[in-house]
Amino acid sequence: MTASALSVRLALLWCLALLLPACIDRYEPEAISSPRNFLVVDGFINSQGISSVKLSRTFPLSTKTTTRPPVERGATVFIESETGTRYRLLESVPGTYTSPSLMLTSGAKYRLHVTTAGASSSGSSAYRTETYASDYVAAKTTPPIESLLWRAEATGVGIYLNTRDPANATQYYRWEFEETWEIIPPHRPLIEYFNGRIQPIRVRYPTLCWGSEQSTAIQISKTTALSQDVVANFPLRQLPISSPRLHERYSILVQQHALSKAEYEYWEMLRKNTESIGSLFDPQPTQLTGNMHCLSTPGEVVLGFVGVHSVESKRLFIARPELPRDWRRGTGYEACVPPDTVIAQYTPAEQAFGSGNQVPINEIPGGWTASSIDCVDCRTRGTVVRPSFW
Repeated sequence: MTASALSVRLALLWCLALLLPACIDRYEPEAISSPRNFLVVDGFINSQGISSVKLSRTFPLSTKTTTRPPVERGATVFIESETGTRYRLLESVPGTYTSPSLMLTSGAKYRLHVTTAGASSSGSSAYRTETYASDYVAAKTTPPIESLLWRAEATGVGIYLNTRDPANATQYYRWEFEETWEIIPPHRPLIEYFNGRIQPIRVRYPTLCWGSEQSTAIQISKTTALSQDVVANFPLRQLPISSPRLHERYSILVQQHALSKAEYEYWEMLRKNTESIGSLFDPQPTQLTGNMHCLSTPGEVVLGFVGVHSVESKRLFIARPELPRDWRRGTGYEACVPPDTVIAQYTPAEQAFGSGNQVPINEIPGGWTASSIDCVDCRTRGTVVRPSFW
């Protein structure tokens, strides 16, 4: 091929490359929609205590992510044994149904039965009266948590759990936990802006609050490959050195659940669908339903798995003096220190504090120190109600 012919071909290829983007139309697929909002059942049957079940509905993909799932109100919910005995769950708050404290027979089979109230209660023609039930499941007794311990490690605090079942009857485990910690704000105002002027503060802000958070990660384990039903040093939680939760006093309450094999597989699939997606090599999403079924309309999709087991719990505390002295623990208020300086000559009190976003802290020559309400009032991050276990 001559040089001139090669130049012509390259020129043609370059022109084609420039024209290709013009041939591509932007494709925006319509959001996948469903004619029905399917029922979601969240909870389990506590064989040795109070059962709490939440009923809600799915919503379209086009709905804003901040929207909470619509709850299912006015349903008739009860626990039913294979022999026909029923235990009613009453609607304690909208969409949440609670039983009295029960002592169910270990090994006996139970299921959850739900009849929805329909459009008159839900306020939408998309909902109609339907009857649902879970599969009958044999009640399992959860073994106690053997120990809950923490270690000071290079990166922070590691919290670990040990448990065992000498009868080798559990094998499938799930854990969830709730954390609680003290919050101490960095500023204690001595003055306030009231009725258009700065004056001594009348009602002081709280100096101590408590924050709390429920775990969201799915934590499961099985011992089927072991010769003994033993879970050793399971890593429940990792807290970095800078975590504000470790600044004063911290507590974690862990709940342990004994699962059936089917329930374990449900939670494992749910974990993969929610946590292990991000590359071509991760497991691909699969349809997740569970053991709930619609009896009145066979084939109707229902989401949720209702297991039957007891619950064991254990609490752990970590106090500031127990941690290494050289750790520089975070407060969560790093951006609040030092406070702002407001010069009255340039910013009058009404302009500085009239909106309520800024709070005066103390008087200084020619003005005031100030900070945001979040840096002063710890109730924006927690509650002043002291926990009963504190």
